[in-house]
Amino acid sequence: MMSAALILSMVLAVGIGLSLGLLGGGGTILAVPLLTYVAGMPPKEAIAASMFIIGVTSAVSVVAHAWRGNVQWRTGFIFGAAAMVGAFGGGLLGSQLPGVVLMVAFGVMMVATALAMILDRKAKQSGEDRKKLPLIKIILEGLVVGVVTGMVGAGGGFLIVPALVLLGGLSMPAAVATSLLIISLKSFTGLAGYLTTVSIDWGPVLMITSVTVVGALIGSALVKYVPEKALKKAFGYLVLAMGVVVFIQELPTAFGVGVSAAVIVLLAALLILRRIRSSSKRRFKETPSTLTNHH
Repeated sequence: MMSAALILSMVLAVGIGLSLGLLGGGGTILAVPLLTYVAGMPPKEAIAASMFIIGVTSAVSVVAHAWRGNVQWRTGFIFGAAAMVGAFGGGLLGSQLPGVVLMVAFGVMMVATALAMILDRKAKQSGEDRKKLPLIKIILEGLVVGVVTGMVGAGGGFLIVPALVLLGGLSMPAAVATSLLIISLKSFTGLAGYLTTVSIDWGPVLMITSVTVVGALIGSALVKYVPEKALKKAFGYLVLAMGVVVFIQELPTAFGVGVSAAVIVLLAALLILRRIRSSSKRRFKETPSTLTNHH
């Protein structure tokens, strides 16, 4: 008989799948806290299990996106090969670090990802850049993303998608689909690194994986119907909230209550200041056009 925690984990796992199918990332950002705080797994086991869940789910999602012709196989395999090497090394390193260190590092990645999504930063692309495939930059980016995400268990979709758009010149639909190919490759190699020292209770992990796959298939089917900008911001706030939860849970253990409170206040202040700055910039840009219309 399934426990209440496992049932809740499976329900929430649908959201993880939806995130992967819609945005090409974000699955492990949610999966690790879910497995740790809801399913009750130790941090290292949760990270290893999340890699299996995200790897399988991403692989299934790739097939769904490939039917629509969105997967850029050559770019994906080049980036993915470099990320696999980095992820294996990151997984080996992460398996040797204390659980609290991994969770705090994961919280930092969650907050950084959330702020990037909420602020919706976009880089300009030129026509020439979109025609080229800068192999060295793609490989270096893949290695860096692989090491960081392999160590803390994040699939890296919200790092991979911008890299594919900026460095590989892919459109957003192609970047989302290709990101899933890379995540699946990298997740399995990161898992291999962790399994050298960590064991997994496969029963609940397989049940959660099956539900996550269903969510991902639904998400991939909804891609063309959901406004991307609104979805990114809403998801960004969700990830930010979960990052704060991780800090509340882990920072007092490692550094005390005072440091935990200071970090949360600093994050709130940073977000408020960035929002004020963004609003000021928008008003400044609108003013000249208003003056021109009066003339």
